[in-house]
Amino acid sequence: MNWMVVLFFAVLAICVLLIVITLASLPKLGDERRNFIKLKAQSYAFTIVIGLVLIEFIKSVYLTFWSDGSYKGMNPFTFLVAISVVYLISLLYNKKKYSG
Repeated sequence: MNWMVVLFFAVLAICVLLIVITLASLPKLGDERRNFIKLKAQSYAFTIVIGLVLIEFIKSVYLTFWSDGSYKGMNPFTFLVAISVVYLISLLYNKKKYSG
């Protein structure tokens, strides 16, 4: 197996583990604060997702109409790893900022 694939799987597994640990520690903060932290992290991650998809859309239109006409598309595994890292960072940042 390619070492890049192993690296991506390792990063994804670490991010999923850290997200689960962070979400499991949130109930100690109270319902309102926990929901607020999750909402802030989710909205920031969603903003990043929309931005990345918009950039890919513009890139595909440019490559299709004004270039050689071949667009390979976005790698979904890389996209998943990037979004999980963004969500983890925003979740940890908001937990530190709003947990008191």
